[in-house]
Amino acid sequence: MIPRYDHGVPSIRRPDLDNPRVQRTRRRILAVARDLLPEVGPTGLSYSLLADRAGVTRQTLYRHWPTRAALLVDLILTGPEVAYPEPGSDPRQVLTAWLTSLRQGMDDLASRTAVLAVTAQADYDPDCAEALVRLRDDRLAALNGLLAPAGREVSTDEYTLLYGPVLSRLFFDRGEATDEFIEIVVTRWLATTSAGRGTLGA
Repeated sequence: MIPRYDHGVPSIRRPDLDNPRVQRTRRRILAVARDLLPEVGPTGLSYSLLADRAGVTRQTLYRHWPTRAALLVDLILTGPEVAYPEPGSDPRQVLTAWLTSLRQGMDDLASRTAVLAVTAQADYDPDCAEALVRLRDDRLAALNGLLAPAGREVSTDEYTLLYGPVLSRLFFDRGEATDEFIEIVVTRWLATTSAGRGTLGA
């Protein structure tokens, strides 16, 4: 999946994201950005450097990502390759697989750096604040798609209660979100939301 962004930049022609050549270009740029980010950090990931390393023009970068926040969110959403959960009728199984996938994604240094960079800048950068909303909405919609066979739908607040402990363990405690930790999170979350007895978010 290639996320689509429209930040209202009329002077720059938007790329055709259905074009296979455009998709290959995006994947190549994102791969280079993923390699560069841990090396130079978010402030060092300039469009000049990225264009030079990826062999494209800065205009090409701005066509695809009018803001650096949009680029960072795409880095988060498009990688790394981890085992993605399957839809299922057992909420516990789906939620456990979801949090395990989240943990694996955050094991990637580029993804961790991108998440922290967007979050740190959100208070004073409207593009980063918007990017966080887009990221949350995208992931929440994906989770609800996985839970659809179970007849469940997670609200925004419930979603925060689900992923919050895992990110807190990783980023604030600087610890490991073990399988046992994820099991505790899911068990307490299910009990709190009464997911086993009724429709979530009701």
